[in-house]
Amino acid sequence: MKFEVRKLCTMAILAALSLVLVLLIHFPIIPAAPWLEYDPADIPILIGGFAYGPIAGLLITIVASLVQALTVSAQSGWVGFVMHVISTGTLVLTSSIIYKHNRTKKGALIALIAGCIAMTAIMIPANLFFTVRYWGQPLEVVKASIVPIIIPFNLIKSAGNSLIVFLVYKTLRNIIK
Repeated sequence: MKFEVRKLCTMAILAALSLVLVLLIHFPIIPAAPWLEYDPADIPILIGGFAYGPIAGLLITIVASLVQALTVSAQSGWVGFVMHVISTGTLVLTSSIIYKHNRTKKGALIALIAGCIAMTAIMIPANLFFTVRYWGQPLEVVKASIVPIIIPFNLIKSAGNSLIVFLVYKTLRNIIK
């Protein structure tokens, strides 16, 4: 029982840290789309997924996304919340499922690369659906932005966060566990 309480508290701290990171660090990385900003919020979520498994990672994602949607990203509404859960959830689930079965440095690298690819891939149809249907962008405009904006943004954001996790996770694992 003591372990479960500690695990839940650690997961809550990771979700809170995710929110703090998005508050402190966020900047546009694609000049043509300044509304798409890099933030390191996925780092503590990925760490939680690696430490506690894919379900825990997804729960941290949902909690962090909900709090972010109700506070710092309120202007993007429920669509922003759903898009965040889809993107980060895909990154975290893919990475932590693979890492769960191969807890080595090489396994972590493969897991994080697969997570980046999965996140980037899922955000193409997610943008085609949500950006067109709920944010009112013309389908042709969104289609035209896939290669020059959507794919690079998701690759850069996920790869940057994954690289940091790759470099710090083994050191932080002992503290978290």
